[in-house]
Amino acid sequence: MPFVREDKSGGVIIDIQVMPNANKTQVDGLYNEDGPTSPVALKLRLKAPPVEGKANEALIKWLASQLDIARNSLELVRGQTSRRKQIRLSAETAATATWQRLTDQLHRQADCRST
Repeated sequence: MPFVREDKSGGVIIDIQVMPNANKTQVDGLYNEDGPTSPVALKLRLKAPPVEGKANEALIKWLASQLDIARNSLELVRGQTSRRKQIRLSAETAATATWQRLTDQLHRQADCRST
């Protein structure tokens, strides 16, 4: 998954580009801000508004449910007030996470766009 990378401590960083105030929370493909040489992020539509940390809370809750891990095992390390977020998981948590749901949603989104 191009939006997931290992950090210096052996943990995992997930890059996410959020679009708050959507009709529903769903994966919307991949996001490259500056073209093919820039880091890739998972593009995610969030139903929550970007007010008083509600979008960040909704993002953590959604991601934890998708990966089937506890919410407190996810840490928002960058992007508290911006649309570009970086979420950190420990190496142990990343090893037990269910990544298949994210990849399935990403593939479904790609299939929808190609038709």
